[in-house]
Amino acid sequence: MKVLSIDLGINSWSIKEIEAQGPVSLGVKLHWDSKSWRLDPLDPQVPFIIGMGPFVGGKLPGFHRLIAVFKSPMTRTIHVAALGGAAYKFMGSGVDAIVITGRSREPTALFISSDGVEVVGIKPVFEYGGYRGAYALTKYLLDEYRKFFIKYNARAVVIGPGAVSTYNGALVSIDVDPRRGSFKPGAEDFAARGGPGSALFQGHNVAAIVAGGRYGARYPGVVDASLINRIIMEQFKKPFIQVMSEKTVKYRFDPSMGTGGTFGVNYPHYRELLPLFGYKSIYLPKEERIRHVNAIIKLFWEPFNNEVFGKAKTWYNCGDFGCSVVCKKVWRGKKVDYEPFHAMGPFIGNYMFEEAVRLVDEVDQYGLDAIEMGHVVAWIFDAVEQGLLEPEEVGLSGKPVFDPLRFRPEVDSRLNAKLASEVLRGFVERSTEVLRIIAESGIRVAARKLDEVFHDRVVRVGKSFRDLVVYAAYGEDGYMTPNLYWAPGMVAPMYVLGRYWTNYTPTFMDPRDFAKSSLERAIAEALIDDAGLCRFHRGWAEPILGKLYVEITGMKPNTNLYREIAEYSIKAGAEPRPWEGERTRDLVSTMAREIGSREWAFEDYEDYARWWGQFKETLDKGLGITQ
Repeated sequence: MKVLSIDLGINSWSIKEIEAQGPVSLGVKLHWDSKSWRLDPLDPQVPFIIGMGPFVGGKLPGFHRLIAVFKSPMTRTIHVAALGGAAYKFMGSGVDAIVITGRSREPTALFISSDGVEVVGIKPVFEYGGYRGAYALTKYLLDEYRKFFIKYNARAVVIGPGAVSTYNGALVSIDVDPRRGSFKPGAEDFAARGGPGSALFQGHNVAAIVAGGRYGARYPGVVDASLINRIIMEQFKKPFIQVMSEKTVKYRFDPSMGTGGTFGVNYPHYRELLPLFGYKSIYLPKEERIRHVNAIIKLFWEPFNNEVFGKAKTWYNCGDFGCSVVCKKVWRGKKVDYEPFHAMGPFIGNYMFEEAVRLVDEVDQYGLDAIEMGHVVAWIFDAVEQGLLEPEEVGLSGKPVFDPLRFRPEVDSRLNAKLASEVLRGFVERSTEVLRIIAESGIRVAARKLDEVFHDRVVRVGKSFRDLVVYAAYGEDGYMTPNLYWAPGMVAPMYVLGRYWTNYTPTFMDPRDFAKSSLERAIAEALIDDAGLCRFHRGWAEPILGKLYVEITGMKPNTNLYREIAEYSIKAGAEPRPWEGERTRDLVSTMAREIGSREWAFEDYEDYARWWGQFKETLDKGLGITQ
């Protein structure tokens, strides 16, 4: 890989070749080489890597994701976040990856092109041109440095105010039309899980990376269409275009369901298995969950589906030129995906779609991870509902309705949405002592601190703060909240969570079998990210990925990648720890009851410890790890 290394501490840069199969392999190697396991995640000497896979720039759609590899301020170990489409412009810079170490004395924008690197001091602008947050900073850069964007067909990756003041900052990238000075509809994406924006800004004082270059500055990628078609025919016995169309139907448009995209498909597909009210729905009887999902379909799903599929048909891709999947479903200018909208919708007790649009837009402007903020808001709402917190202690103007049994969808949704907006603003501004603790510490450490501060309330209520939120624990302080599925694999003792590096299906099985299936999925997902592949294309690309590597790059894919991350996590003191809170444990046991497991009744804590331990032991054995 052609790697650009930038040391902001001494304001120098260099380019050199480093042998690696992709950005994740490169990132893991550099973290091992720098011994970053010894350092705090925000130490300037911890490398921040952002790069692309080896198949960009040619006739293979879906391989144009930017991949960030960093030491997460949440998990306290290596984490990987992906951002769609941006590699299509970044590849013009002529390098495969950018490695940042050191810390600039002032907030900085990096301008990277086929002609070199320029480090420019900027003040992060979060109010500009009618835009706010990360959108304002992008618009400011586009206007102020228009010549660079035009000359190099560039795209920016920026932070929002959430990266400045919290652990949960995302990387935000909006594709632009530089000659018109405008944003492209729907072509916005976020590398958000694990706090990469916080790592970039608080660790290195970098607010933006703008990259592009003249076409042809980088090798042209996979241009032999006959080779691609031959490999596909050998695997599927069908031509490439047909296979890709069949394997991506969910994300484009599924005629059998009359909808498409993650938002369109997930609600009618998962129905009563959707997690609602911060996972409190897992305790409800099935008929009560069905009542809730019927309201969600009517108030939340139908307004989206009727307009995006019945009227406007506003479908776009992420900026990956040539990708026909057009997975970005845009409702009146706002890109709609399942997890951010569910996080700001039913998961926090809001069933009104238009209210969720407003909240997701706020999250995006702040440059925060929407999934994490769904957990934060739901946790705070539940703590107020249970009497562990008073509304004014978290900046709320009233009490949310967070009991699903007394929830009135059309009335209480609007109240909860209004209060959620107050939480988001207060979280970024750290406006109360409780919100400051959460914003600076993250949920797990904050739960411990709040248990101490409000000890008398915890004793009176009979629940700890950690009992009201779902997370997987890493080491002493690290954690990750799950993606929004009722799935034991989302909190199982895996070394990387918060992505789909696990068996994430709503199912239950013997922990040893579950561990084997989760490890198989984790290894495959790590390779997908290492290749810079959009996982929406995994159906056709995953089975041929090994052959693509060998025939096109001359390398074999790095099948040891997940083990290398696991060993780093152990070295960093951030390996998986047993479940700490009641609701996290119950996510597993309620799914066991849902499918009628006879062997696992989970009658006491020892049952949970036994399931967790057998899973972890099997996982480590599969990785060849002995401790």
